[in-house]
Amino acid sequence: MDRELISAIAHLDHPVAAPVSDTAVERLLRRAKLPDGARLLDLGCGPGEWALRALELVPSATADGVDLSPHAVSAAGRAAAARGLSGRFTAHLGDATAFPAAEPYDLVLAVGSTHAFGGLKGTLRAAARHLRPGGLALVGEGFWERPPGPELEAAIGGYPDLAGTVDSAEAGGWLTVHAHVSDRAEWDDYEFSWTGGLARWAAEHPGPDAEHVLRVMREHRELWLTGYRDVLGFVTLLLLRRP
Repeated sequence: MDRELISAIAHLDHPVAAPVSDTAVERLLRRAKLPDGARLLDLGCGPGEWALRALELVPSATADGVDLSPHAVSAAGRAAAARGLSGRFTAHLGDATAFPAAEPYDLVLAVGSTHAFGGLKGTLRAAARHLRPGGLALVGEGFWERPPGPELEAAIGGYPDLAGTVDSAEAGGWLTVHAHVSDRAEWDDYEFSWTGGLARWAAEHPGPDAEHVLRVMREHRELWLTGYRDVLGFVTLLLLRRP
């Protein structure tokens, strides 16, 4: 079973696809203060939840989402149809790093997808290419709550602390206008939803694929519970592009 399908299954019960609560998602989107007729672009949209919630808050807005995963793009399309948003949301199957936007956007989202751009700075460079002057980016990124051990850092990758993350974001000509730092409850809800979704799917689909899914689930859960829980943080930054 391919990793993209496993990820789609893991996020069925948590379509925000990041350790961020529903309340925090709405607060961040409201802080964007999107104008009537706003245009949104979600790079690495997954099941499309961030863009769809923004469309529900601004009834005249439209959005594009782009993702490499056909499973995610299909899920986003189904979610838009179920909520009556198909006419305002278009999900594109493709590489988010090469998306050919026809017009600039008011808000570019990239929550939990910075790895596709080589990290936070690459993500913000991509966002800047798609934004109108004075536009906003909403970007979710990991940071170290406390220094990791060498094995954990090797397994997950290198991150600065929170201060370093904010400094890195603003170094490219951005201003932080709001942010949300995920707490333990948000992390636990996300991780138990992720691993629990895989466990439920495996129980309902016995066979070789189920055994593979369970191995992935257990490896992920062990890395979380014995490794990065209370060590890895997550911050969602609302950034204004300076003129």
